[in-house]
Amino acid sequence: MKIASTVRLSERQRLTIEASVPGINLFFPQIEYETGSPYFPTVIDPGMGDCEVLVGHINPKGLGALAPGLRWIHLFSAGVDHVLRSDLVVERGIVLTNSSGTTAPWIAEFVIGAMLQHCRGFSLSLRAQLKHEWSHQEVRGACHSLRGKYLGIIGYGSIGRATARLAHAFGMEVLALKRDPLTHHDPGWSLPGMGDPDGSIPSQWFRPEERIELVGLSDYILLAPPLTPATRHFLGEKEFAAAKPMAYLINVARGEVIDQPALIEAIKRGRLNGCCLDVTTPEPLNSDSPLWDMENVTLTFHTSAARPIVSFYDLACELFAENLRRFIAGRELFNVIDPIRGY
Repeated sequence: MKIASTVRLSERQRLTIEASVPGINLFFPQIEYETGSPYFPTVIDPGMGDCEVLVGHINPKGLGALAPGLRWIHLFSAGVDHVLRSDLVVERGIVLTNSSGTTAPWIAEFVIGAMLQHCRGFSLSLRAQLKHEWSHQEVRGACHSLRGKYLGIIGYGSIGRATARLAHAFGMEVLALKRDPLTHHDPGWSLPGMGDPDGSIPSQWFRPEERIELVGLSDYILLAPPLTPATRHFLGEKEFAAAKPMAYLINVARGEVIDQPALIEAIKRGRLNGCCLDVTTPEPLNSDSPLWDMENVTLTFHTSAARPIVSFYDLACELFAENLRRFIAGRELFNVIDPIRGY
């Protein structure tokens, strides 16, 4: 079996894949970066002609004609919207899986950090430090505890569940929103001992149509759903109008999940106390966006999953290796994407 990787893997990562199934041919095709992003390469190598599996980060422009024998694409990311925009999955029936769960521990730590920097006044302290001002009373007056606060999680997948586990340890009450709130179990891949695979942490569950209710109850709102037609602009003017004035929003999903102009207006009008945006519309954010200069906005430049590059794909390769064994054996794969739902 010939497997193409658009990521230059470390020796450890290559061995993880090669040891999973004897006799595979793992090769690294020639690629271009037409999008300007190293995370979405365009494969141009004619050696793809007899390739059955493609793994890594993929911009699928022209990939169908280049790889007529392609049967399975595995992404090292959780987001799949860029691949679903092509005809590869829907029309050709190519299996698509992602690496949901492999970045969840790091993103969950990021979310907790964002909430802590807000509730302990770190942003106020930093601004005062830059001005050489001893703002004891201002910072002290803004501080509060996470204990007893409500965390509303929109998108209770691997990231939401990993965050819920940590938030619960801080004494927070977790509210969860997902497409089917009657199904609490998560069938996706996750690290042992991480997250909330059985869905036992949330005290309340909400349907997508009940998001205004969830927003109205939440002190902190985490956005972690996939980007699909159903989640585009999932939060907008009506939802922000229902929020508590002291509510704080964190987005680690995609910028388009929020109606960004409505968010800016909500913060200006005091309908939200602030936000931490790891993703924006567009990316990079326009230099004239008012978000840059809003004191109660923290921008983190799509880095919530960041960790040392040498180990960045270790878990993704472990997940892919397990799926590769299952693929060869004809067993059900982890993290199979439904092209109709978009996740």
